[in-house]
Amino acid sequence: MTTDTTGTVARDGDSRPGGPADSPFIRACRRRPVPHTPVWFMRQAGRSLPEYREIRASVPMLESCRRPELVTEITLQPVRRHGVDAAILFSDIVVPVAAAGIDLDIVPGTGPVVAEPIRTAADVERIRRITRDDVSYVDEAVRQLVVELGDTPLIGFAGAPFTLASYLVEGGPSRTHAKTKALMYGDEELWHALCARLAEVTLAFLRVQIEAGVSAVQLFDSWAGALSEADYRRFVLPHSTAVLSGLAGVPRIHFGVGTAELLGAMGEAGADVVGVDWRTPLDVATGRIGADKAVQGNLDPSVLLAPWPVVEAEVRRILEQGRAAPGHVFNLGHGVLPETDPEVLTRVVALVHELSSRRADQG
Repeated sequence: MTTDTTGTVARDGDSRPGGPADSPFIRACRRRPVPHTPVWFMRQAGRSLPEYREIRASVPMLESCRRPELVTEITLQPVRRHGVDAAILFSDIVVPVAAAGIDLDIVPGTGPVVAEPIRTAADVERIRRITRDDVSYVDEAVRQLVVELGDTPLIGFAGAPFTLASYLVEGGPSRTHAKTKALMYGDEELWHALCARLAEVTLAFLRVQIEAGVSAVQLFDSWAGALSEADYRRFVLPHSTAVLSGLAGVPRIHFGVGTAELLGAMGEAGADVVGVDWRTPLDVATGRIGADKAVQGNLDPSVLLAPWPVVEAEVRRILEQGRAAPGHVFNLGHGVLPETDPEVLTRVVALVHELSSRRADQG
């Protein structure tokens, strides 16, 4: 008998009824039968919600991520409003990097800005290894949320080494990732040293969340789509694998944007679920990823701004294509846009549940 860190005891791979481990979300991640297709949204706790904007009005982003009571409230908001099948921890991918000693800020309208970008081996050494004490506010917030959420699973997350490296090398967001690629191609030894250190930080950060009680984790490699498959395999895959293979006890989700040509390689990194952006149909993605992985996605976030009949048609299409996978978690192909009407998100959740429940009832 083994203890599942999602809070129930498992025997022979089956969870006892009840608890997050028996939720539709976790069952879909583990490719088990579900009563309906589970749904949650990337950036569901965020700028599309008026209650979020109100609570964040006078609190800078990084500070809000370090206040457990605020993290708890913001994380719960979309669960209350939309009835999603999972909550995702309110945080940011640069939180552990800041905890590791990098001087950065999240600038409104811009994103993470690094005071001294990484250029040398000495710069890499400035990135400290982190412990639970360095991110105790995350540990505390997760423990509070597990109690508040009850049977609803909580997803923890972190940024993948490549995406974190791109911010640290560029000094902020980039459309071309030119400086990142220049370092990657020009000094391979330094590149791997940087990514190895970031993999250590990321792994430690995710382990803190798992030990505190999250039911699943997602590794965001948001900018990996800037690479060819050959470069991904050479410069990125070993470090993402180091993170994902170092985690146990909960489902692992791996997600990137613009990764159609990388899906097979991303599936090899060690996740249980591969997130797919809106560019690749889920049945096509499943063929590339393999039949031993669940998929997550993949409604284009912009579709939510269209008239409801368009939204409904797209939801139906995605549910149908998701049937090709051994497990499907409905989501967007990237994060919720700030201008999205929250009522549309609520309607999408209800529609996904209705359509998939009907199909389950019909066998």
